[in-house]
Order: sequence, then C-alpha cells, then structure tokens
Amino acid sequence: MPYQVQKLPFENESAFETKAVLKKAASAHRYLAELKGIAATIPNEVILINMLTLQEAKDSSAVENIITTHDELFKAELFSSHTSNIAAKEVQDYATALKLGFRKVKRQRLIRLSDIIEIQALLEKNKAGLRKLPGTELKNQQTGEVIYVPPQSANEVSSLIDNLITYINDESQTDIDVLVKMAVIHHQFESIHPFYDGNGRSGRIINILFLVMNELLDLPVLYLSRFIIQDKANYYKKLQDVRETNQWEPWLLYMLDGVEQTSKKTINLIQEIKNLMMQYKHDIRDQLPKIYSQDLINNLFKHPYTKIEFMKNDLQVSRITATKYLNLLSKKGFLKKEKIGKSNYYINQPLCELFLDNNV
Repeated sequence: MPYQVQKLPFENESAFETKAVLKKAASAHRYLAELKGIAATIPNEVILINMLTLQEAKDSSAVENIITTHDELFKAELFSSHTSNIAAKEVQDYATALKLGFRKVKRQRLIRLSDIIEIQALLEKNKAGLRKLPGTELKNQQTGEVIYVPPQSANEVSSLIDNLITYINDESQTDIDVLVKMAVIHHQFESIHPFYDGNGRSGRIINILFLVMNELLDLPVLYLSRFIIQDKANYYKKLQDVRETNQWEPWLLYMLDGVEQTSKKTINLIQEIKNLMMQYKHDIRDQLPKIYSQDLINNLFKHPYTKIEFMKNDLQVSRITATKYLNLLSKKGFLKKEKIGKSNYYINQPLCELFLDNNV
C-alpha cells in the first residue's frame, strides 16, 4: 500500500525513543554542545557564518548534483561579474537563503511558513509557492522507476505543511528529544514534498534553523550535508525505508549519527581556524607591527579571497592604504596575490587549505 503522510504528532512517537536512539541522541547532544561552545570563541562570528554557511551551501547543492569548487565560489563573491559557473551562483543563492533564515529565526524564535516559502523562492528563483497541481513523482535517477508519490492535492499539501509548521514551533506537541524531533521533521517535510523544486535544499536549511531556534546552536555552523553527500544513496534509501516499513529507528540513528559526526568535524575545523588566526596574529604583529590590528586579522579570515575594496571597507582606510597593506601581506607570504582581468585579489591559502584538508 502506498505511503500515506499522516499528520503530526504521530500516535506512536514515544516508541521512537528506543534504547539505541536515546544513547545516540545523548552522544549527539554532547558534541553539538561542544560545537556551540567552540563557535562562541571565534572573535568575529561573521567569520564562521561566511565560511561555514558557504560550505553547507556547497555540500547541500552537491546532493542535488549542483557541483562547484571553492575557487569558483570565492571568486564569485569577489567579483559580481564572475559568472562563468552557474553552479557557483546557485550555491551562493543557497548561502543567502540560509543566512536570511538564520536572521529571521534568531529574531523570531519561530520558523514560519512564509519564511520557508521565501527561502525556497530564493533557491529556485521563482515564486511558485506550494504545489497546487498533481503529477509530482520521485524517481530513481538511473532507472526512471517511480520510488515515491507525495501527496497530490493542493488542499492536502497545504494542510500537511500547516500541521508541520505547528509541530515545529509548538513544544507541547511532543515530548521526544529535540534531535529526534528534528529527524522526524526532516522526514515529514521531504515526504510532503511541498514545492515543485528545491525541497531537499529547503529541508536541509530547516534542519539548521530548527537547531538555532531551540538554542542548540547560536550560529548556523552544522553542515549536515557533508555527511549526507558522503553516501547520498543511503540517505534517500533511509528516507524511503521508513515509508515502506514504518521502522523509524534506522532513520533516526542515521540522522543522529550525522549530527554527531559533523559536529566532531566542525569542532576540529573551528579549532584549526582559531589556531591559524592566532598564528597570523602573532606573525603579523611581529613582522608588520605598523599595519597590525584585530580588524585586519578579521578581514583575512572573513574573506578567504580578499580584495582592496573589502580591506578598505572593513578597516575604514583609504584605497591607497588598503592596497599598501595587501601588497605588504603578500610580500611577507601571508597572502597570495592573483589577478582576474585587470583586478587583483589576494588568497589566504592556509585558510583555504584547511577546508581541503578536512575534506569539506
């Protein structure tokens, strides 16, 4: 019998919290709390928001076969005219949507349907909104076989998504662990499949926003998409297995393990960023004391690829002074000077290599 999406909360939700699930949830919470703590030690939160939202955007888009490189992404941020890679633009749109959602959730402490619709519109560059027409099917990309048919009528899609929004925001709806609830929400959102396009990426943004809303994170720095893309066939299989068997434990364990593993990786990455910042701080202060400032360090880590305009604006200095600083930094080996057309840009290579070395 085809899977019928039921309204939340499910009758048997308390049964989801098996011994194995609760054990894994406790471990995931531990590392998530550690991640929240170490993220707070970076002196300028914009550094992490810029770097890690772009990373989540890159990986979440790659789940949907939108592939680009760090080099293309950083160049696209430097030069609006650098549009040689359409995928880089799509990834930038994802990062913009994630930052928008983050700002709203931090202010509201709610995830509203209007916010999700706005996020999806940013991702897909259309305002189609919720699905209104029947005919949507999820197929195996290799074989063309229909794997799953989501709710078809506009009324059912609307009713189910309204129910999901209430479940997300109303703590009295369920007593299950908040990370287990996140996994339930993600499965429900993907099963409703409320939009014609962009459901996967919208759903992964909701994961992060839900953690922020529940104060498990202060910044959107958990990039679960890295975990998913390592074996995305398994991710889709686990989603579908729940629909076919109604066995929730494997899905919940998978998502909780994703939170734990990506928390660990991000903790290590942030520690390495901190160490590199401290090294740059000491070395620049020793070798170039006349230009050293904390704002300068922040600029070099906020923008892995920086340019005269970024330096000028961040440090509130003249263009001549910004150019002088960047040339001194490149001469001393802190930055690598490159050129696109007539424009110079400057790469913080050790910072970029951290992301490559972490396989992120």
